[in-house]
Amino acid sequence: MDNSYSSNEFLFSFEGRINRAKYWYAVFASSAFCGVLLGVWAFVLGRIFGASIKSVHLNFLDIAPFSVTFSDAGPGLTENLISLLFYAGGTPIVVFGMWFLAATTVKRLHDRDKRGWWIVPLLAPGIFNRLAGRLPDTYAVGVLELVAFVLCLWGFVELLCLRGTRRPNRFGPDPLAPIDTRPGWAQQAELEFVAHAAGPSAAAHVKRGDD
Repeated sequence: MDNSYSSNEFLFSFEGRINRAKYWYAVFASSAFCGVLLGVWAFVLGRIFGASIKSVHLNFLDIAPFSVTFSDAGPGLTENLISLLFYAGGTPIVVFGMWFLAATTVKRLHDRDKRGWWIVPLLAPGIFNRLAGRLPDTYAVGVLELVAFVLCLWGFVELLCLRGTRRPNRFGPDPLAPIDTRPGWAQQAELEFVAHAAGPSAAAHVKRGDD
């Protein structure tokens, strides 16, 4: 069975399974794609409006996955206006990257024989870390920080380190299983028989010759 994916299936589909190597590639590719395009877009805006870039932030696990800081805006323009233009152009880029990463994460969970909803606890640490600075320094918050750390560690090991199930599971075949390239059984050809040529047997010819 061919376990390969088309480009659209690999980028957008939430069905099937992918192995660790493809998921490592997905994490790197989505981060690089978004980071480079956001950086280029920020640079273009800076050149157009005479502003300099202080920083560009990208974190898919954050509540606000990307941000930018400009300074030295040109005459008649404010930093907030340039930032608004940056977010307007950057949002489609980040949405594409997050969809790609979410789709491949679900397929990787499938490879571990887990349903896609397990992606929810993987996102929880990022949300908590965003809110942690606003929470009081209490014992309960410390426990939540420990839980968030454990979830981060579990997600790293589960998605990036462990092999998938070594057999077909409920989500599809093993993506690392050898592909069967043997030709299929031509049933029709196997059932064809060579027609028997009617005629007297060799013994009959010999007997006729003796006569």
